[in-house]
Amino acid sequence: MTRSSFALRLGVAIGFLLAGRTALAAQVTSADYSRAEQFLGSNARSLVAHEEVTPRWFAGDHFWYRDHLPEGHEFIVVDPSRGSREPAFDHVRLASALSVAADTSYEPYKLPFTEFEFQESGRVVRFFVGDSIRWSCRINGQYACIGPDTAKSRADGETGSPDGRWVAFIRDHDLWVREVASGSEQRLSDDGEPYLGYATNDQCCNQVTAPRQDRDRPPVVAWSPDSRRIATHRLDQRRVEALHLLETATGRPKLHSYRYGLPGDSVVPTFDLFIFDLEARGRTAIDVPTQTAVNTSCCGLMVDSTWKDVQWGNTNHQVFFTIGQRNFKRLDLVVADAVTGETRTILTETSPTFVEARIGYGLPSWKVVNSGSQIIWFSERDGWGHLYRYDAISGELMNRVTAGAWLVHEVLHADDANQVVYFTAFGRETGTDPYYQQLYRVGYDGSGLTLMTDPAYHHDIRASPSGQFFVDTRSRRTVGPVTEVLDRQARVVQTLEEADISRLLEAGWQWPVPFVAKGRDRVTDVHGLLYFPTDFDSTAQYPVVDYVYPGPQVGPIGARGFNVGPAGNPHALAELGFIVVTVDAFGTPDRSKAFHDSYYGNMGDNGIPDHIATLRQLAGRFRQMDLNRVGIYGHSGGGFASTDAILRYPDFFKVAVSTAGNHDNRSYDYTWGEKYQGLVRENDDGTDSFDSQANQNLAENLEGQLLLMYGTLDDNVHPNATLLVIDELIKHNKDFDLVVLPNRNHGYANEPYVVRRTWDYFVEHLLGVEPPEEYVIRQ
Repeated sequence: MTRSSFALRLGVAIGFLLAGRTALAAQVTSADYSRAEQFLGSNARSLVAHEEVTPRWFAGDHFWYRDHLPEGHEFIVVDPSRGSREPAFDHVRLASALSVAADTSYEPYKLPFTEFEFQESGRVVRFFVGDSIRWSCRINGQYACIGPDTAKSRADGETGSPDGRWVAFIRDHDLWVREVASGSEQRLSDDGEPYLGYATNDQCCNQVTAPRQDRDRPPVVAWSPDSRRIATHRLDQRRVEALHLLETATGRPKLHSYRYGLPGDSVVPTFDLFIFDLEARGRTAIDVPTQTAVNTSCCGLMVDSTWKDVQWGNTNHQVFFTIGQRNFKRLDLVVADAVTGETRTILTETSPTFVEARIGYGLPSWKVVNSGSQIIWFSERDGWGHLYRYDAISGELMNRVTAGAWLVHEVLHADDANQVVYFTAFGRETGTDPYYQQLYRVGYDGSGLTLMTDPAYHHDIRASPSGQFFVDTRSRRTVGPVTEVLDRQARVVQTLEEADISRLLEAGWQWPVPFVAKGRDRVTDVHGLLYFPTDFDSTAQYPVVDYVYPGPQVGPIGARGFNVGPAGNPHALAELGFIVVTVDAFGTPDRSKAFHDSYYGNMGDNGIPDHIATLRQLAGRFRQMDLNRVGIYGHSGGGFASTDAILRYPDFFKVAVSTAGNHDNRSYDYTWGEKYQGLVRENDDGTDSFDSQANQNLAENLEGQLLLMYGTLDDNVHPNATLLVIDELIKHNKDFDLVVLPNRNHGYANEPYVVRRTWDYFVEHLLGVEPPEEYVIRQ
C-alpha cells in the first residue's frame, strides 16, 4: 500500500473509535533526533541521484549540465538537434591530468569546479578553482592541464555583454566597462558620488551582508543586443534616512549604517535613466521624470543578472521599460530612443490594489516582439493573469492572446517568424492540481492554443536560446523527476535523466500526502500537504504543527515538483512525533487575482483563518490529529505570521516559533508594506493604517508558548521589528523565550542550532517531554 493511500484510508477506516486515545511519548531520544536529521533537506538530497538538470547554454542550443551521482557529479553535454547526450570529457583522465599539474589529488567525480567553458572548438576546457586560480585542460588526444594563470574569474559584481567582449562593473559609484581580451578599462560616467551612484544595486536587502562577505552585487544594467550600448540608472539615496546595526566584536562593537526607505517616509530612493554608448563614448539621459524606486514584479531589481523592468528592442535603438508608482496601483510601459533619449508611453495598466508585471519571482511576463513594433503584455485586468497584444506605435490593443479562468506564469520565448509565443501557466487543465505548471504555445493572434506537457505532472521548463527546444523536468511531490528535451511540437527529442530515489526510500523517507480543503469561506479550495512520521501509529493521537509563510509573493509550499528539502524541513520535524501541515492559504499567488488580493490592506490576516479552517477539516478526516496541541512556525514573513497566529488566536495555537519576523511592516522595506498594505494613512483617532498589522499591538493576548529569534545583523528584516514585540510582551508581564543570533543576517533559518532549538521547543511544549540535551545537528 502506498503512503498516500494508507494515510487517506485512515480517516475512513478508523473514524471516531480513535478520538479518545492519546499517545504521549515517554521521551524523545538522540536516536529520534538522528532519524529526523537524515531527512533535513541537505542530508536527504545526498540520497538522491539524477534529480536535477540545469542547462548551461553554449554554441547555440547546445548545453551542458552537472549531473548528480551517488559518488559525486558528472558533467554532461547535450546537442538536442542530434539527440546526443555524452560526458563533457573523460572525467578520469581529466582528474589525473589536473592532479599531476596541480601536484595534488582529485577524484574523477569530485572535481574542484562546478562551472567551465569550452575553448578552441571544444578541444580545451577552462575553469576556475576558487576565485582566481584558472586552469586550461586539453581534452582531445593526450589530456594535459596548463596553469594556474593569473586571470581572475568574473566577479559577482560584473555583468558580461551579449558578445562576450565586455564586462560592466561599478567603481567609486561610477559605471565602468572592461574589455575581456585586453583588460583595458573605460570609465563611462564621472559624476557618481556616495548615495548617488550609477548602476548600483544597493537598495534592499544586503547592504551590510554583501560588504561583510566581500561580495559585490552585479550592476543594474541592460546591454543592447549588439553590445554597443548600456541602459542603466543613477540611484539617489542621499536624503533617505539610515538604519543601523551593531556587529558583535571584542571590545567595541562595529556600527553598520545604511540607507533604507520605510513605509510612510517622505523621502525614498529614486532614480534617473541613462544610455551609455561605448563606441561614441557618450551618455544620453532618458526623458522621463525621476522615478520612485519600486519593484514592479517581485522581488528586487535583478534576476540572474538581468534588469527585470528593461528590455531592448531588436533594432538596438529602442529600449522599453516600465514606470511604477509608489502605491503600486499604476504601471506605465514606455519606449525610449537610445540615441536621442526621447520617450513615448505605450500603455498604462491600473489596479485598485496593486499591479503585477508577473506573478511571483522571475522576469516580468511582457515581451517586445516583431522588431519592437508590438508588445505581448501581461495583465490581471479580468481577474486572471493573461497575455494581450499591443501595437507599440499607437498603443492600441490588437487582441487578447489568452483568456479563461487560469493564470499565465512566464513567457519563455516569442517566435516572430511563426508568430507564436511559448509560455507556462497554472490552473487551465481540469482534474489535476491547479498548481501544476504546464507549457503552452499560442499564436500572437490568440489562435491555436496548445498544451505541450502532460497535465498529470508539474513541469519545470527551460527554453533554449533559439526557442527550438525545451528542457522539461516533470515530477510531483509524490513522484520523482524525469528530465526530457522537447521540441516545438511537444515531441520528446530525448530523455536526459530519471531520478534515482531508491536510497532515500530505503532510509524510510515518506511521501507527503496532498490534500484539498475549503478556505474560510467554506467554498474556495485551498491546497496543501501533510507529513506523517515514519513510525506512524494509527491508534494514537499526535500534536499538529503548521508551517506558515503567508506570501503574498509566494506561498509556503512553492513549486509542486519533487522536493526533498521543502521550506521548514517538515519531513524531519514529523519524525519527532508530529503531524506537520503546509497549506497555500488565501493571499498566496498562482490563483485568481481575487484570491491573491484577499487580504490587501489587512496584512495582519496572514491567511491564518484559512489555516484554522483547514486544520479543523483535516482533523475530521484524520482523527489522529490532536487540535488541542497545535503549534505553528515560520521564518521572515512566516515569523510575522506565526507570532500573529498565537497572539490573534490564542485558543487555537498553543506554541509558536518565530524567526526573523517582520512583525510590523513599518519597520520593513517600503516597497513591501506599501504594496500589500497600502500607503500609510493617519486615522482620526491618532492611529494609522498600519497599526492593525503590527504584532506588538497584540502582545497582551499571549497565552501559549512563544519562542522569538532574530539575527543582530539582519539587513533585510531589521531586529527592531522583533524588539518592538519584546518590549510590549515585557510591558504586559508575559513570559516568552528568546534566542538572539549575533552577527547573523536574514538567512539563518536552516542553521543547525536554529533547527535544533525549534525541534526542542515543540518537543517540550507540544509533546510534553524533555528533548535530548544539546543534540548536535551535523550538515
